Amino acid sequence: MTAPRPDGDRARPTRWLDEDQQHAWRSYFDNSRRLTDMLHRSLQFNSDMALAEYRILVLLSESEDGSLRMSSLADGVISSRSRLTHQIRRMESAGLVERRGVAGDGRGVRAILTDKGREKLVAAAPGHVSDVREYLIDLLDPEDVRALGRIFDKVGGALDTIE
Repeated sequence: MTAPRPDGDRARPTRWLDEDQQHAWRSYFDNSRRLTDMLHRSLQFNSDMALAEYRILVLLSESEDGSLRMSSLADGVISSRSRLTHQIRRMESAGLVERRGVAGDGRGVRAILTDKGREKLVAAAPGHVSDVREYLIDLLDPEDVRALGRIFDKVGGALDTIE
């Protein structure tokens, strides 16, 4: 039996998961979604901010000048450019970011973190980091944390080859 693959290769036979692999997969799938949903709800409740908005504000705040090209930002938040454009439009209406054209590039647009956006991020970050610690980081020993980073670096590297 073969399964369709994103790279179109249907020739490889399916390698079914053994019991431990199935457990790992299902535990990851179920609990990563639960964790993401909880972090989103907590940010919404405590900071009136979606997790996607928080991620955008973080990436902008970490850039050298508080701005990123929209294409780079879309890659950083793992979003389609159209979805990001809608998100940035809403954030711009709220005064959290501004959009400006890139000098010398008629099609390029940068998202720029505003003072209000930085203030909102600074206010939200302690609670968000506390939640991340409580529901993930502090449950793990230091080697687990390093392993988690290595694991998802490998996953990301594999996904980069098909995107």
